[in-house]
Amino acid sequence: MDKFVLAALGSIPWVGGFISAAAAYRSEESQRQKDSLQGQWLEEHQAKLQDLHATIGEVTSRFEGLGEQIQERIEDPEYLALVRQAFRVWDEAETDEKRRYVGNIVVNAAGTRVCSDDVVRLFIGWLSLYHEAHFAVIREIYQYPGATRYDIWTQLYGELVREDSAEADLYRLLIRDLSTGGVIRQAREVDQLGRFMRKRTERRVKGTAPTTMESAFEGTKNYVLTELGKQFVHYTMNEVVGRLEGGEP
Repeated sequence: MDKFVLAALGSIPWVGGFISAAAAYRSEESQRQKDSLQGQWLEEHQAKLQDLHATIGEVTSRFEGLGEQIQERIEDPEYLALVRQAFRVWDEAETDEKRRYVGNIVVNAAGTRVCSDDVVRLFIGWLSLYHEAHFAVIREIYQYPGATRYDIWTQLYGELVREDSAEADLYRLLIRDLSTGGVIRQAREVDQLGRFMRKRTERRVKGTAPTTMESAFEGTKNYVLTELGKQFVHYTMNEVVGRLEGGEP
């Protein structure tokens, strides 16, 4: 367990500087020093250090629930490299939600091998890349496979907005990011070998071409998570992995 803790702490650059600065700060008793920028910096990072301590404590307690068989895994250099990458993302995260996802992926990567470490590394990169608004869309599609853009928007935000509004532009961006990133896709039929079937193109009657572009809140095209997207959800948003179809607990 010590190697895990050292990997987590060693991945965050300011931890060592905080310890040194805190020791020097305590040796200076003047009020002027206490009111300095250094004091404010220490106060801010003291709170963040407490959050870090809480996250590490929660992760290690969850390790204990996985049994002694994971001891070799959490001392593996490849796994410790994942821990360092994950806690760098934790340090840059602005919300408790994303920090919780980091904790989940660290635990799940230790307790299961549904995905290779290379794929887990990709998932950690997604945690850094995507915003909480992206995660809200992912959760909605995970809970309601086949949801349309209209369904997702109304479930998350309620009433529709103008097509030329900043909100609609942002929504298009979220869907586009997740689609091009390989997290979500439009639902398609597959054959027995899992190959996607081509959609039949519908011929329009002459003179009936639409006069407006497709709505950001289009309500006929169904969205699902890709298989990679499903694994991402299980590693980051679930407390326990091992229930994936075809996966070993």
